[in-house]
Formats: sequence, structure tokens, C-alpha cells
Amino acid sequence: MNILKQLEEGVESKSSEETQAFAEALAAALPTASILTLEGDLGAGKTTFVKGLAKGFGIQELVTSPSFNILNTYIGHRALLHVDAYRVDGNSNILDELMLEDFMIEPYCLAIEWPRNLGSLPWETTIALELTILPNSDHSIRASKMT
Repeated sequence: MNILKQLEEGVESKSSEETQAFAEALAAALPTASILTLEGDLGAGKTTFVKGLAKGFGIQELVTSPSFNILNTYIGHRALLHVDAYRVDGNSNILDELMLEDFMIEPYCLAIEWPRNLGSLPWETTIALELTILPNSDHSIRASKMT
């Protein structure tokens, strides 16, 4: 089955390794200019998913959550811009301050954790992801929107 179709239907992951492997496979299917939003509770696997994207883009660096500095950038055969807006107030001008558009040079992927904290995004989202922890402690990854 096509990986995008799987994502629409929802994917269950039993481990961080499975989550990363799925994201790594998805990286190859993304357009050269992609914007992903990742929604989910703390511990749902958002940063783990981004780590898998990084592997898929050939990034060798250690990928960590940018919770305190808000933005981490990584370069492989595609730039990965990783934003964590958990600590951002929705009324902030942080998107302007980060000057993301200066980094959004194809090929790139902008992955935004906690996008609701940023208010309305000025770009169209390629895939909006919802990550959840299931009652049996497995994790679910599902696209709520794809363009």
C-alpha cells in the first residue's frame, strides 16, 4: 500500500523505532518543498517522527527537540527545519523573528510541532499529522489533512 494512503488511514507504531522507520519511508514520498504540522500530547512521538524524517533526508546529526531555542536546522540531501512551538504564545511574532522563509529553499521540509501555538500559518500545510498514544500504549500516526 502507498505510504500516503497508509497515513490517511492511520498507522500504529509499537516503538520509537517503528515510528522513525515510518517517517524515514515517508521522507522519500514528500514533495521537495514540504510543510508538516505535528499535533499530539506530550510523549506522543512528534520529535521521534522528526528524527525519522532526518534519517530519510540523509541527516547524520543528532536530532533533538528545539523546545528552548524553538528552531533547529539540519542539512542532508534536503534541509530539515524543525520548529517546536510548545513554549510559544499564540500572540507572538515568532515566525517573523525566526525568518523561516530565509531557510525555506528547495529542497526543504519544515516540520512544526505544536503548530496551534503559532496561530494561523502563512504557508499551506502539505501534511497535518495527528500523533496519539493509544490505550494499549502503542502510538497512532494519522494525516488529518494532505494537499
